[in-house]
Amino acid sequence: MIKIATAECFTHGKIGRELHALAQGYEGNFGREYVKNLRSYGNFDYDNISVTCSLFIPTIEAVVKILNVKNPPKPKELIKGIKVYDEEGDKAVSKIMAQAVKELSDCDITIGTTAGIGRGGICIITDKYIITTTSDVYSDLRENNSEELFKRSENGIKKALEIVLLLLNNNIDGISSLNNVEIIKNENID
Repeated sequence: MIKIATAECFTHGKIGRELHALAQGYEGNFGREYVKNLRSYGNFDYDNISVTCSLFIPTIEAVVKILNVKNPPKPKELIKGIKVYDEEGDKAVSKIMAQAVKELSDCDITIGTTAGIGRGGICIITDKYIITTTSDVYSDLRENNSEELFKRSENGIKKALEIVLLLLNNNIDGISSLNNVEIIKNENID
């Protein structure tokens, strides 16, 4: 069984919820919303995944108190406690969030997402890989443009799910072919 946990900000826990629906085989209104053609990714048996938790972590306080991150990078701005980083900061903090939820949950795959100014940050961590990327949609949380923020969120959800599905099907080349993806192989793993 492959266990998955998420610590999400701009994706609002929807990555975890989608993976849970996938793992449980839910259909209809309770089923998958984003992933339509599973077989296009490969022959992985999705009965072999389980979502341990999917956390919505928009605030710096939650990063500290829920994820137990002692000294997270200082955001450029706070909006009602919500952390606002630039794109490079988002990529770094998404990695911190994914690592923190990995340490807390001891899951096989963990996902961290956060977005303030720019395309946001998405990080997926396994024992073998650290995969960092962004959405493909620019937005600025400070401008409160709901439609633009929604488009960035939807794109981030879809991109993170695509990476996880490719990862489950051992398609690292497919992940490498996506826009703005960095894959670091953990040298401590055979």
